[in-house]
Amino acid sequence: IINNYMEGTQAGARDKASPSGLHFRDSKRKVDYVLAYHYRRRLARHVPSAASSAPRRGSVSVALVSNGGTGKGQAEPQQQQQQHDGQRALQEWPGLPSLEVVELSPLDALEEERRLQREEYECNLLEAGLEIEKDPENKSQGVSFVRIHAPWQVLSREAELLKIKMPTKKMYEITEEKGILKMLNEIWCKLTEPLQPQVPQQETTKMKTLSYPFSREKIYLYNIKDKDTFFDNATRSRIVREILKRTSTKARNSMGIGTLIANNVYDAAYPLHDGEYEGQNDDMNERKLLYQEWARYGVFYKFQPIDLIRKYFGEKIGLYFAWLGLYTEFLIPSSVVGIIVFLYGCITIESDIPSKEMCDQRNAFTMCPLCDKFCDYWNLSSACATARASHLFDNPATVFFSIFMALWATMFLEQWKRLQMRLSYFWDLTGLEEEEEHPRPEYETKLLQKKLKNKNITTESSNENEKDKLTWSDRMPGYAVNFGLILFMIMLAFSAVFGVIVYRITTAAALSFSTNETTRSNVRVTVAATAVIINLVVVLILDEIYGAVAKWLTEIEVPKTEKTFEERLILKAFLLKFVNSYASIFYVAFFKGRFVGRPGRYVYVFEGYRMEECAPGGCLMELCIQLSIIMLGKQLIQNNLFEIGIPKLKKLFRKLKDERTEVKKMHTNQSKDPQQWDLDYILEPFTGLTPEYMEMIIQFGFVTLFVASFPLAPVFALLNNIIEVRLDAKKFVTELRRPDTVREKDIGIWYNILSGIGKLSVIINAFVIAVTSDFIPRLMYQYAYSQNGTMHGFINHTLSYFNVSQLKAGTQPENSLFAQEVSFCRFKDYREPPWSPHQYEFSKQYWAVLSARLAFVILFQNLVMFLSVLVDWMIPDIPKDISEQIKKEKTVLVDFFLKEEHEKLKLIESFIAHDKQKRRTGTKSRRTRAASFSQCHRILKGSFTSFSSQHTVV
Repeated sequence: IINNYMEGTQAGARDKASPSGLHFRDSKRKVDYVLAYHYRRRLARHVPSAASSAPRRGSVSVALVSNGGTGKGQAEPQQQQQQHDGQRALQEWPGLPSLEVVELSPLDALEEERRLQREEYECNLLEAGLEIEKDPENKSQGVSFVRIHAPWQVLSREAELLKIKMPTKKMYEITEEKGILKMLNEIWCKLTEPLQPQVPQQETTKMKTLSYPFSREKIYLYNIKDKDTFFDNATRSRIVREILKRTSTKARNSMGIGTLIANNVYDAAYPLHDGEYEGQNDDMNERKLLYQEWARYGVFYKFQPIDLIRKYFGEKIGLYFAWLGLYTEFLIPSSVVGIIVFLYGCITIESDIPSKEMCDQRNAFTMCPLCDKFCDYWNLSSACATARASHLFDNPATVFFSIFMALWATMFLEQWKRLQMRLSYFWDLTGLEEEEEHPRPEYETKLLQKKLKNKNITTESSNENEKDKLTWSDRMPGYAVNFGLILFMIMLAFSAVFGVIVYRITTAAALSFSTNETTRSNVRVTVAATAVIINLVVVLILDEIYGAVAKWLTEIEVPKTEKTFEERLILKAFLLKFVNSYASIFYVAFFKGRFVGRPGRYVYVFEGYRMEECAPGGCLMELCIQLSIIMLGKQLIQNNLFEIGIPKLKKLFRKLKDERTEVKKMHTNQSKDPQQWDLDYILEPFTGLTPEYMEMIIQFGFVTLFVASFPLAPVFALLNNIIEVRLDAKKFVTELRRPDTVREKDIGIWYNILSGIGKLSVIINAFVIAVTSDFIPRLMYQYAYSQNGTMHGFINHTLSYFNVSQLKAGTQPENSLFAQEVSFCRFKDYREPPWSPHQYEFSKQYWAVLSARLAFVILFQNLVMFLSVLVDWMIPDIPKDISEQIKKEKTVLVDFFLKEEHEKLKLIESFIAHDKQKRRTGTKSRRTRAASFSQCHRILKGSFTSFSSQHTVV
């Protein structure tokens, strides 16, 4: 091994891998990061006079050059100099057979360019202080791994640059709650003890270690027992990732590992998991612990080990699972209330007077035909089942439930802010400054193209600042495409809804022509069921398309940083998926049956088909069916089957592809047991939390936006989330490569989206109750039109009369089965009767009901908004105990600094006084040695070899 590179002549050492697969070959240095790449070796052709043994020796020598030793070609980063030195090395090395110069094919030239970029990049990593171990490329093609280790000097330097908070020697006591709160907390802890995961907790929850941004000058402040374990694996990998992101190569002006992966110089870059998550060995690691106590369906009833999740995956992923856990817990009370509301509807169904009147055959309400010519008059009592089912969801309790859910959403967001602040305190995220992000590779490429273009067409007096960044004029084509395509995609979603409407209208008309009596009697059920299924399939397909389109649209905008890219992607994806998921539900809730017309003057589409109207019981029941099927379908198919199936298929495909490559050229010395970097390479790469958040946000919309029509939505959401938590956990632990740890103090733009949905839900539920349900017409009838203050006569009050002789020619029913001659038929609307001077115009009752509906919307909205603001004001964003602890921590930190500096000063002064008695030499040298001596004694024995080496690093 020369400079941590494995040469071809020592390939036998490959079998001597570290037992754990997490260390270098010496089993001492940790593998902090892994770079993987595909290579394809070009076999050189030899002159005919070469000996038979020459090819073998030649292949070894070529492998040594390509893998890089300490040759001159690696010492200089310039690409041309590397090529020149490489050729000179080939000529100068003894024993190397003569090679024939051959012309490279385009594929070989590209591979050679990538190889040179890798060599330069790895050389720059060595100059940055990292240590590298690399496998020999001893096959014609395959996958090779570059393993990276960060020594203490690099870790301490980067930790100081990144201002990473590390634990000091000081611990202080956390003030506990007193009185009744303490007693309630103790009772709760005892009750929930069986639900706690069996993971190692902090030694004492009453004490907290004081943390402070790492500083090498104040090294004596930190509790450093072992240099190898002071920085945990997540922190080490984060530090190495930062170095990889900022290390550049001059070839193609590649800035960091992101650009190299985008240019296929490397295939992947990832930190290693902490070993196997299941197996025969008894070695317990954090990954196995997470799998046993969190990532299995068998532990669905347990709380999540949030601190361990944060330690292993980082703060950003830890906050996601904390948010998901809180959301799932909050669904429990809303589910209970939703079940109570539903049971109230079941209990009161027998005492509901309007549904009784509708089911009473003695009333004999003869209704107007549902379609022209082929539909007969029908009796309202035939819709008895629909009316009774509508009462389950259309009853006074749903108004209460809508108010409850609006306040529930506000309390959930307030509680999340409090939990977020609590986690920020315990995870040392308070005062976290936003780090300066590195530009994205695509941004740098675009900027480079602009600079090259400006270099050719502009003068020297051009503005340099304009060259250093992309202006709005550079992005204008991307913005224009974004606007146009988003508008087109929204119209596509509306077109899909319109297509389903046309399907319902035409299918209903076609089935009405059927000679089968059963088919004709079940037209409405058949059409509704098939249309909802078609709608669900369209929603699922468009969801996948919209996700890809949103990503492409964000890429052509060329955002500068990953954070900007993620925020813009989230906004586009949410807008498109929101429209796609809720367009059909909005149609049923607010538009269906509003533009039907009346008998004798119906509204037609395509000249022969009447616009569809609501069922006799109202559109609320159909809205409930539409909402439930789309919600459950998305949860079952998209959130669960897709999440389980697609990653497994991708993993299987990649594994088969790699195995097929390996079979073509097997190597006899290959290690039998795959190492951890091999196992992790097979796993699916982590692509971000956007899909996970998105499906939960869309579900949050289903739970809050139309909850007045479907009180059981929280129940189904709760059942889904119990599975979703473990499904996501299993995916992160077993199916994904270990993500890079990212420090975040909040969930970012997702909170704003949640808050927006919560406010929108108040308005939508107000309109659902006022417009879609019969709540307002019933109230108006009972208190304004009923003679005895009861609901008797409500159905007759809501039905208008129509003179059948005024039906248009050709639209009268053929072969009517009604025995008596029908003079008048009824239809649901508030219109003047035929005998009125203003026949078929809207009646006074219509305008009175409309006024009451608008008044209810205004009253409901303002009442709920006021209560939400009141709840927001009553619940402080920062818990009182946490606020006090943050103040206390600042005080303790100052006292700790003063005490340490005072002790340090006393030691220096005492040593100087002692030194003066022994020596009378130069004062300056004595002070320097005294400072060095006192500094050494502040450090624990065995932690460092000498302070002078640390001083050199500083």
